Amino acid sequence: MTNDIDNEDQSQKRTRRVVPYPLCTVEEVMNFAKSMYDLGSGHKVRRVTLFDHLGKSPDSGPSRSLITNAGKYGLIKGGYTAEQLELTMDAINAFSESNSEYTNAEAKIKIAILNVEPFKLLFDKFVSNKLPAKSILSDSLREANYDEKIINTLVDIFVVNAEHVGILKTLAGAERLVTVEHALEDLPKSTSLSTSNTAYPAAIAGVITSGNSSFDKTCFYITPIGEENSEQRKHADLFLGSIVEPAIEPLGLKVIRADTIDKPGLITNQIIEYIMRSKLVIADLSFHNPNVFYELALRHVSRLATVQIVRKGDKIPFDIGNFRTVILDCSDIYTLVPKLETYRSEIATQARTALEQPDSVENPITSIYPSLKLNL
Repeated sequence: MTNDIDNEDQSQKRTRRVVPYPLCTVEEVMNFAKSMYDLGSGHKVRRVTLFDHLGKSPDSGPSRSLITNAGKYGLIKGGYTAEQLELTMDAINAFSESNSEYTNAEAKIKIAILNVEPFKLLFDKFVSNKLPAKSILSDSLREANYDEKIINTLVDIFVVNAEHVGILKTLAGAERLVTVEHALEDLPKSTSLSTSNTAYPAAIAGVITSGNSSFDKTCFYITPIGEENSEQRKHADLFLGSIVEPAIEPLGLKVIRADTIDKPGLITNQIIEYIMRSKLVIADLSFHNPNVFYELALRHVSRLATVQIVRKGDKIPFDIGNFRTVILDCSDIYTLVPKLETYRSEIATQARTALEQPDSVENPITSIYPSLKLNL
């Protein structure tokens, strides 16, 4: 009987699958590798000496896990039984004081995301877009045949790592994955790693890139934007990220706002082109912004699908007051949050009607000149 149990235990040990990817966040092992760098100045260090320096047992479970995961991130060479451990060149580039902040940060992005196959897959697929729901991220790994048992763990670690190294940023009211170049653009670049052999995504840094969508797949969001940290900017970011995008993107349209247009050229001309050619326009009448009303009038002449929204308390001018407008009560967080799904549904419903039956949606111009339409 004892032999049978022993044989069963040995069989389980032989069939246990080794996971080739780190199952902890990069921050946990980055601190460990940094201690190793500080102790040895980039040279090899004895494993026992390192853990003595850290005040930990070199043979404990947590210590072995640190070494294993640091190796899977490409931070160190040598396993938990090795006499000596050595930092990789990526790790040295991440910690070296002789490197620029740009180079340090670039190396950390490579370690945290680009060196780890499933994380790189997710980054390449969703870069320059809003961070999708975790279920979508999980499905992407599932489609790539990753082990079902670790998919959710990998997704959680990817999100935490992306935020830690600065490629997941809150922009325009939502969390978005930005390009490596965008994440590093504000850092001094006196020296940098050569990226000639690195397959960085080619997307232009920005919230939404116009090159990723055509006008027949675009919803242009007309809204008062305001200065950074102004009430208008916070309003525009909140409505875009939490209400307009979630309502419109299930319709197969990419939402673009004026400050996210990346094509070179005169910005006013580009805005007019988006107004007159986008498949759908959402016009936010909040704050009584004159630019918004001017742009809305141009859209009315096009007779293309348009949805009007406004925050509760802002009066709508009489000449467009008789036309349907979604009113959103954002007077306080306790009123807004419970109604978010309702507001999204109202906007989506009006958008579908406008797209499917454009002649059924009137505006001040079509009501007077029913056959007038300006085509570009």
